[in-house]
Amino acid sequence: MDYFPNNPQSQSALTDFLQSQNISAYRIRREAEERQRQAAEAAQQAQAANAAQGTSEPSPTNGEPTQNGTAATLRRATTRNGRRGETANAEEERKKNQAKVLEKIKNAKRKKRSGNDSDDDGELANALAERARLPGQMDNCAVCGKRFTVTPYTRAGPNGGLLCTPCGKELDKENFAAKKSAKRAKQSGSGRRKVQSNILDGTYRTGAKSLMALCIKTLAQNIDLADELGDLPPRAIDKIARELSRRRLLDSRTIKLFLQPGTDTVHVYDGANLTENDIINIFQSVPNLKDLKIRNAIQFKDTVMEYLLSRNLELEALYLHGSNLLSDEAWREFIEKKGESLRSLRVYYTDRYFGDETIALLPQYCPNLKRLKVGHNQKVTADGVRAIADISGLEHLGLQLQNEVHPDAFVSVLNRIGAGLQTLSLTSVPSADNTVLDAIHASCRSLQKLRITDSEDMTDDGFVRLFRGWENPGLVFLDLQKCRHVDASHPRHNPDRIGLCSDGFKALMAHSGKTLTSLNVHACRHISRVAFEEVFGPDKTYPELTHLEVSFCEEVTDFIVGCIFRSCPNLQNLNVFGCMKVKHARVPRGKILVGVPNAIGMVTEGDDD
Repeated sequence: MDYFPNNPQSQSALTDFLQSQNISAYRIRREAEERQRQAAEAAQQAQAANAAQGTSEPSPTNGEPTQNGTAATLRRATTRNGRRGETANAEEERKKNQAKVLEKIKNAKRKKRSGNDSDDDGELANALAERARLPGQMDNCAVCGKRFTVTPYTRAGPNGGLLCTPCGKELDKENFAAKKSAKRAKQSGSGRRKVQSNILDGTYRTGAKSLMALCIKTLAQNIDLADELGDLPPRAIDKIARELSRRRLLDSRTIKLFLQPGTDTVHVYDGANLTENDIINIFQSVPNLKDLKIRNAIQFKDTVMEYLLSRNLELEALYLHGSNLLSDEAWREFIEKKGESLRSLRVYYTDRYFGDETIALLPQYCPNLKRLKVGHNQKVTADGVRAIADISGLEHLGLQLQNEVHPDAFVSVLNRIGAGLQTLSLTSVPSADNTVLDAIHASCRSLQKLRITDSEDMTDDGFVRLFRGWENPGLVFLDLQKCRHVDASHPRHNPDRIGLCSDGFKALMAHSGKTLTSLNVHACRHISRVAFEEVFGPDKTYPELTHLEVSFCEEVTDFIVGCIFRSCPNLQNLNVFGCMKVKHARVPRGKILVGVPNAIGMVTEGDDD
């Protein structure tokens, strides 16, 4: 009996099976060499017979080979599709024999797993020897038919068989090109989705990214390796803070990068992952803090405010977003003790805290207050709004309240402090009417930014009276979105011309068109096509306008979009969501058109149709 190494850790189930049947590697090799010898002799005889007869048909040979040797003999003596002289019948017989061999191998493995031994183990060993091509043996290339020596680096063909070295290299080139093409297509698809996402977010910019933007992106991707930011300018530090907040990477460790003793400004754009101790650490690490801004300041609680009051800090600007656990008592104590130095106070999403009583303290304890913003507040009522009129030095006012406020409260504020206001923002004020517009026209002389949204009572005549003959200089920012008639049963029937309509639109463009940089008339659907064509006519130019929102203005067409781009040479973004008549608008290179209701999104001049 031939010795067969027995190493359970390195042997496979098939090796154990062959060993149990006394089948050794020497026996398999010997029988394979015998079949190769017989095949070579048969091939020589076939070639001699073909040469004598002058034909490519093979002649019978003396000594019929065995059934297992038939496929090998024909495979080496004849070729088809690159193998010399193989007939169709021989190829068919070879394929049948190969299928039988594969089936025997599968059956043997199944029987081995089930514990049943097979009687034709020698035939299985012969089949394995016939299938295997060890390094150093000869074989024919499956592609070109050339005979070559098998090496450990020989490649398998795509349809079976082995490949010679030149054919293997060609296959590698094809596979590399296919993988590269697939990778490029994948990157192109993901890049296109990223661009569309940035466009909708309003962060997309045409052209190449600046060196600072690339450096900030690299730093954000490797923020775990950063120990400090060094002596970067405040603008760069602010951009880094925004990028980390966008990626939700601002936590207890990364916040320390922005807490430098020499700075006086800390802006946290996402404090959701910060703890109370992290916020307290801001006051400990920045002794000269003047400007504090924290969005999602969930952990800014009474304990944090108590620590702030215990420090010798004089804040000039405080911006808190989402501090809905900060009580009215804490707010009152802060305003009484720290209000004298405050110049800017912005409070958002405080739920049922920071109400009328707190606002009533501002005129007395915050004499230097210039900016007041109160947004998404559920406690401030008309009494709190009237109290704002007592803040004589106020220059910037922004309100977004959940309680309904009568227009008279806004009128009283505008009549008393409207002359000094530079920005006025009244967001979601459905009950505001023409009296508010008349008060703005009569009192405001320094406004640069005006926002009035969601009004359901202001009329087109009121907007005409506001802008026509208004002594206020041209506005820079104007937002009048959703100032329109609301009637679900008759949405397009507007006999009283409620909201911003054609005449009001023409009046505002005549007053501020030359100075506006941003204009929003979203959902002002009663502006007619004729009004758009007149405002953006061939003789009109608005050089400062960079952002325009005309979404859900139903009369906007491809022609009007072209007129807008022609009249606004510096326009960067144009939003046309819900403008179903915009279908094939041409977009100048370097401009962005968002909201086109088709699968393409936008077409840039110079691109193929």
